[in-house]
Amino acid sequence: MYESIAVVGATGAVGSIVLELLDKRNFPYKTIKFLASKRSAGKTIIFKGQSHTVEESTPEAFVGVQLAIASTPDETARDLLPDAVKRGTLVIDESGYWRMDPDVPLVVPEINAAAAKNAPKGIISSPNCSTTQLVMAVKPLHDYGKAKRIVVSTYQAVSGAGMLGTADLENGIRAIAEGREQTVECFPYPIAGNCIPQIGSPKEQGYTSEELKLLYETRKILGDDSIKVCPTAVRVPVVNCHSESILVETERKITVSKARELFAAMPGVVVQDDLDNRGQGQYPMPYFCSGRDEVFIGRIREDLSCDTGLAFWCVCDNLRKGAATNAVQIAEYLQYGA
Repeated sequence: MYESIAVVGATGAVGSIVLELLDKRNFPYKTIKFLASKRSAGKTIIFKGQSHTVEESTPEAFVGVQLAIASTPDETARDLLPDAVKRGTLVIDESGYWRMDPDVPLVVPEINAAAAKNAPKGIISSPNCSTTQLVMAVKPLHDYGKAKRIVVSTYQAVSGAGMLGTADLENGIRAIAEGREQTVECFPYPIAGNCIPQIGSPKEQGYTSEELKLLYETRKILGDDSIKVCPTAVRVPVVNCHSESILVETERKITVSKARELFAAMPGVVVQDDLDNRGQGQYPMPYFCSGRDEVFIGRIREDLSCDTGLAFWCVCDNLRKGAATNAVQIAEYLQYGA
């Protein structure tokens, strides 16, 4: 049992779910700290029926803390977390800053939990939300038939952009209903009634930073730099849960029935795949997957353009398994082991 743990970014959307999970899953510790930005310091959090005061995330706040789960902007993770490590804290980091550092393990516990045991810099990274559900879906196919190429298009909910993203959608829906023009604070364009085919900053060859995360993080987690990935990331007017259309080309052919079997055997994956279902198709949808910790897969079918290709649809709560749940699972692995 850890003597002292901390939740960094405790007042944010992901941090609040981390707290919920630590309580619900009875994660063991003796003392807990709630840390956040200077703006949120002094606020009160009710946790396990008791009132706690949020402290500012300063290097000194980590003194005596053995384990921290941090959900912060990249710049904060860059500047703060090494200071936390210097004070003896092992950090599970939700930001994107440390993910591709060769000395920082990038962990999805169902896939590569043991990597968390080797963290030379004292930091363990949790992947980008869209990557997490992608690798959870690809892993069983890769183990059976070796994935050669992945084509993935993401349909990402506004919650992935934080509370301001959700506010943009809610305000936009009201504006449409009232016949007003939408105003935006988070996104570059109105999101209500719209799709924005850019998430992240422009990078090489016309791809965005969000799209390249799907390439590089997938290779790192699966431990295979030979996998080719063609990603497209789109922001859609959905409150919560990311959806992905995925095509995987494998060296060994995988039939639809075999794929269903492989997906069903993968821990943390739920198969919902009945296109007919007496006239009402059964497949994953954000409306029904929100608040769940699993990755849902459906619309499984063979690729009509490639003999060894398999296409399917994947939905996951980006705030839970895509972020908070994955981080808490890493903490549980460190606590209990395999």
